[in-house]
Formats: sequence, C-alpha cells, structure tokens
Amino acid sequence: MQRLRIRFSRGNELKFISHLDIIRLWDRALRRAQIQMAYSEGFSPHPRISLAAPLSVGVTSDVELMDITVANQVSPHWFAAAAGQQLPAGISIGDVYPIAPIIPSLQSQLRFAEYEVDIETDKDTAGIKADISRVLEADRLPWHHYRDTGRRDYDIRALIDDIWLVGQEPGGYRLGMRLRCDSNGSGRPEQVAAALGYPEHPRSIKRTQLILNTRTRSNTRR
Repeated sequence: MQRLRIRFSRGNELKFISHLDIIRLWDRALRRAQIQMAYSEGFSPHPRISLAAPLSVGVTSDVELMDITVANQVSPHWFAAAAGQQLPAGISIGDVYPIAPIIPSLQSQLRFAEYEVDIETDKDTAGIKADISRVLEADRLPWHHYRDTGRRDYDIRALIDDIWLVGQEPGGYRLGMRLRCDSNGSGRPEQVAAALGYPEHPRSIKRTQLILNTRTRSNTRR
C-alpha cells in the first residue's frame, strides 16, 4: 500500500456542493481512473480518503489537502494525470506526493486556516482598520448560532488568530483572516465578518492556506 497527499482546488463551479459530495466525487473519479484504492476494515469497508477539513458550502479554495491510500505503489505523476482526466470542471489537482504511513492524520495536524474575504461596505480604510483593531484587542466576543440541535454559545474571539486588510475592492474591501481550525473549534469567516460589524454575507470567501502543526503549509500568503 502507499499513502499519497494531494493538494487540489475547488472553484466556483463546485462551491455549492457539500463536504460529503466532494468525498463521493473523488471516490467516483478514482474508480473511473481505475486506481486501486485501499479500504478500511470492518462491517462496512470504505475507501481510505481523508480531507484535512470540510470546506463550507459557497467557499472556494486552491489549497485543499487530502490523504488517500492506494493498494499498490504508483507514480505521483501518473496518479495526477489519471485522476485529473476524470475530475469535473471546478476541481483540479495541484501537487501529489507520497508520505510515510506513520505520519499523523491531516485532521490531527491541522491548526489554522487562512481566508480572503470580500466584504461590501462604504467605510473608509481607517474605519476598516478600526474594526479590525476592536476585534483583535477584545478579550472575549460572546457569540451564538443555531443548529438542528439548538442554540450553541461560544467565544468567537478564541477562534481568531489574526485579521488583516488585504486591499480595497470596488464597493468594499478584501480582508485576510487566520482562524483556528482544529478539534476544539473552527472559525467561520462569515461569522467573523459579522463580529467586525458587517452582517451581510461576504461577497466571496476563498481559503488560501492550511497550516499544520509541522509548520508545513499548503500555500504561502502573498
């Protein structure tokens, strides 16, 4: 068996499909490419495909990370070519490289995710910077949202590592956010934007980096 780590992108064409649909998409593509997958043991075996973190519906990314285990040794170049021919528009493979089986899972290594978030506002640059400073200087930011299981209360400030101004866009600004993304909680860019004082859903959200505790990064912030 061989374990491969894949970096891939999800564009606008597929930004409205769910995390489970992405897993199914990859499973079908690998089957059509005739790549022999390794399967889990147990009553209901499933292909050993593991993503670093779910990508919320409506969010694009160039830096998604996925580990898969194949039954036989394959060339990363061959894998990328064979699988890439079976993927739909909106998803493409960046890098493929083998990793040791003993390396911890992506989910256990992931610490932060970075995003670029386009907000619509008529504030000036000074006003945007003041909003960022207000949030970063806060000790706590009590927050809540509702799920099927009911209301959930938490401190959204604990999920924010950094926020910065990327630049001005027509009718608004682009913000960078580094948010916690681990087993103890994951920050959501649209909620952070609301905490900054912009309640309208961002015009666009793009994940630009995944940061692992090994200091290995899926992309370099520019």
